[in-house]
Amino acid sequence: MSILVIAEHDSSNLSAATLNTITAAKQIGSNIDLLVLGNNCQEIGKQASQIPNINSILVADAEEYKNFIAENVSSLIVSLAQNYTHLIAPSSTTGKNFMPRVAALLDVMQISDIIKVIDDATFQRPIYAGNALCTVKSSDAKKIITVRSTAFEACDNKGGNAEIKSIDGTGETNKSHYIKSELSSSERPELTSAKIVISGGRGMQDGSNFEMLEKVADKLGAAVGASRAAVDAGFVPNDYQVGQTGKVVAPELYIAVGISGAIQHLAGMKDSKVIVAINKDEDAPIFQVADYGIVTDLFDAIPELDAKIG
Repeated sequence: MSILVIAEHDSSNLSAATLNTITAAKQIGSNIDLLVLGNNCQEIGKQASQIPNINSILVADAEEYKNFIAENVSSLIVSLAQNYTHLIAPSSTTGKNFMPRVAALLDVMQISDIIKVIDDATFQRPIYAGNALCTVKSSDAKKIITVRSTAFEACDNKGGNAEIKSIDGTGETNKSHYIKSELSSSERPELTSAKIVISGGRGMQDGSNFEMLEKVADKLGAAVGASRAAVDAGFVPNDYQVGQTGKVVAPELYIAVGISGAIQHLAGMKDSKVIVAINKDEDAPIFQVADYGIVTDLFDAIPELDAKIG
């Protein structure tokens, strides 16, 4: 049994989700290689070599992998697949883009968003927006798996000495081309890795009112999120969205402000360690998962919280 984990990075650092994914891989087996692909990514390979209990770091440094275009990435992974029984990647927007293509090219079933490893062929994953857990046993010779990173602890990233091997790319497929990225920049922590998240919902009433949450977030060192209702209303950009169709988070503290608690939103945050809900509707579903609930008008509570923090 041999496992290939596909690493994610921003050309400067390995993503935290990669370390969580390696933890999941170690629960499957001990014969693990890590694939680092990109353009000018040799430094990422050196970082990855410090992760303990990894056999080899495969570095594919080529122009065609600069922007993780799914067609190019999947072509390389499929070319390596003959050497592995398990191909594993984080269940991120990037992993969700290329892993289904890998599964289709290999003509096997993908096992998506696993949260528990039972054995090397059996895994647990959430279904119905997290309201039920499905145990999946695969008989495919190759297991194509994406991992919900918030369900696994990050592995150590120091003390290892894995061998670094440079491998050739498979070339440009010319099926799609990178045009541009439009990314919002912020000094706040990234939403999926933040230890504290404060999110607003439709109850915020207007996008300008999110400034209240941002002030509190800056004082707490928190990330700012939002419900789908707030995003659909145009209050904040799409990358703020927490939920089944947004980002899945599991911070130490999650503060839900003016969020009713639709099932789609709960699927993305109910694994948070401590949940605080602020809503003037005492019957809001969010209170069913909250550790602490405050029934009050958010326009009174948030300024008071801001003042208390100082």
